[in-house]
Order: sequence, then C-alpha cells, then structure tokens
Amino acid sequence: MHRHGYKGRKFHRERDQRSALIKGLADSLVKYESIETTLPKAKEVVPYVERLITKAKKGDLHNRRQIISSLQTVASAHKLVDEIAPKLKGRVSGHLRIERTGYRRGDNALMARVSFVDDLKEAPVAKAAEKKSATKASPAKKPAAKKTPAKTAAKEAK
Repeated sequence: MHRHGYKGRKFHRERDQRSALIKGLADSLVKYESIETTLPKAKEVVPYVERLITKAKKGDLHNRRQIISSLQTVASAHKLVDEIAPKLKGRVSGHLRIERTGYRRGDNALMARVSFVDDLKEAPVAKAAEKKSATKASPAKKPAAKKTPAKTAAKEAK
C-alpha cells in the first residue's frame, strides 16, 4: 500500500477530534505564548499558527473572522490580531520555533517546546515611536544666531 498524496498526521483520531486538538494547541500557544507538547503535534501546529499570524498581520475584518473561526476562543483571536501581530511586523515568516526538550517520563515520547522567535514582552512598536519623536525634536531646535561684529559692538554700546 502506498502513502502518496496524504497530507498531515492522524494522531489516531478522527477528523473532528484532530481539528479540535490543533485548534486547542493553537489557542494555548496564542494565550500563553509558549507550549510544550509532543514533537509530531508541535510540527503540525506550527504551520497552522503561521497561517493565522499572516492573516492577523493584515488585520481586516474578514481575516479577523477567519482567525476567530480557527481558534477556540474569541479572546485569543483578538489577542493575536491586536497585541501579537503588530509586534511581528518586522518578520515575513518563521515566527515560531520548535525546541526539543527531552522525553516524557510515562511513555518516552519526544517532547518539544513551541514558542515565538521574537520576544513578545517588549513592544518594538512603542520603541519605534519614541525614536521618531526624539529625531523630530532635535531638528526642530533653532540654530543659534550668528554673531556679527556690528551686532556685538551695538550690544556693548548699550
């Protein structure tokens, strides 16, 4: 029997259970910004969330509704669009990383941590705004008036 043309892993689940599993993992990843799961599940959830991040960067109503339907909770969908996506504007793709963490004690399954490549704690949007305001303030200063000998002599005479 061949296995050509079959995409994705089945995880010994039916289709609706499998999609619910992926939705739940994606929801937890957005909510907690890092999750630890088995390596095959991590490899399945990363492209799923990458597509959601691309839609979140566009940020229009249609893409927001698609993200809401792709995640389990509306709050995590809004967090992805409003908080996480603006911090990832500098990167075109490759927003997530998979790190192998070891083996699970019970069944010796290979575990992996999925997390964002960029640090989401700092806000690069706010830093860019501060830099722009600092650069605008410095050229706005008026240059000192040139002192000519006639003006200095007139001031000394008074």
